[in-house]
Amino acid sequence: MIQKLKTLQNNHGFIRYFKNTSWLFGEKILRMVVSLTVGVWVIRYLGPKQYGLFSYAISFVVLFTAIATLGLNSIVVRELVKDESKRDELMGTAFWLKLMGAFVMLLVLAIAVNFTSNDHYTNILIFIIASATIFQSFNVIDFYFQSKVLSKYVVYANIISLFLSSMVKIALILYKAPLIAFAWVVLFDSFVLACGYIYFFLKHSKFNIQNLTFKKETAVNLLRDSWPLIFSGISVGFGMRIDQVFLKEMISAYEVGIYSAGVRLVEPLAFIPMVISQSIFPKLIQMNELKDIKQFILLFRAIFYLLFGLAVMIMLFSDVIISILFGNSFSASSHTLAILIFSIPLTFLNILTSKLLLIKGLQKIIMHRQLILVIFNISLNLLLIPHYGAIGAAIATVLSDLFVGLFLDGMNKNTKYLFYMKIDALFFTKFSRIQ
Repeated sequence: MIQKLKTLQNNHGFIRYFKNTSWLFGEKILRMVVSLTVGVWVIRYLGPKQYGLFSYAISFVVLFTAIATLGLNSIVVRELVKDESKRDELMGTAFWLKLMGAFVMLLVLAIAVNFTSNDHYTNILIFIIASATIFQSFNVIDFYFQSKVLSKYVVYANIISLFLSSMVKIALILYKAPLIAFAWVVLFDSFVLACGYIYFFLKHSKFNIQNLTFKKETAVNLLRDSWPLIFSGISVGFGMRIDQVFLKEMISAYEVGIYSAGVRLVEPLAFIPMVISQSIFPKLIQMNELKDIKQFILLFRAIFYLLFGLAVMIMLFSDVIISILFGNSFSASSHTLAILIFSIPLTFLNILTSKLLLIKGLQKIIMHRQLILVIFNISLNLLLIPHYGAIGAAIATVLSDLFVGLFLDGMNKNTKYLFYMKIDALFFTKFSRIQ
């Protein structure tokens, strides 16, 4: 074992990727802690109604963000790794595509808001927040650093942006600023991040801005590869935020605030099943090759019930957690938190299924599952929100995750074996071994 560690220590490629991953992981942890701390303060300051309106504006923008990003992220990184000589035309083309995508998104938003019940003030919030996507065009610099395994410069830029925006938010709270000021912070954050990217790129690359060119042929090739990811991104956006949009349209901004406070605490914990799934991915590949069903079931059972136990603990103390963090004005959020927290173990079901399907080369099924999840979630929201408000939206989220993460597998011949294994893992049966 010691000999293997020494071998890895002398492996420059391993050390390079390990350091790169460590920078990214550290930044995510720092962002999670700082964002949650400052976010709680912002939520307490704004109160349920104003925070609900702010969350609604962000959610409405997220529904259409995939139009601005154009699904180019992974595609551009892949092409930069394959042929660095095309760096300038790839980055230049991707930049102009993303910039055009941002303006197209703003145009789509200008049309979409006409089909809502929004007042003028709410629409101003939406367009201030949406304008941040213009500066996100400079994320192409992030793609370059990813391709060179130099994510520490991206982390530097992100930490600077996080620090400045956090300080501004605290100052706004102390000086009792209006809600619209916090919308401007979203735009300011995107601007600072873009400036950070530009600074580190110019400092650590041999780059002449005059070489940043748009090439039609490259644009066509990039869009040809990325269009499925655009639709996937739109479906993910709807899956994540449509409940908050429905709550505002069907009930009120106050109800969005009550629901969003619960979501704000659950979202950082969703990081846990993602990290676990990524960590055990090599093991899943090995078990798939060995067809070791028993070992898979034991591993799956242990992780699921660990996450389930965490959910039960948070459910039992949801009243105390909400009271300490947000105050009595958000007391109703304890019910949504108690329900939403069970999406954490169910998210593990969904992520693990996607990993296993990826191993089998069944990417199309992953896309279909995401689409079904969105349709099922929208349907349940339309059914439950008018009667149960924020609690109905929370129930819709959990039931959607349960349906797609477990029962949907039994309806497809290509995934039925996963359904049997999950049933065995959850209920201690031996059904999969007799199929």
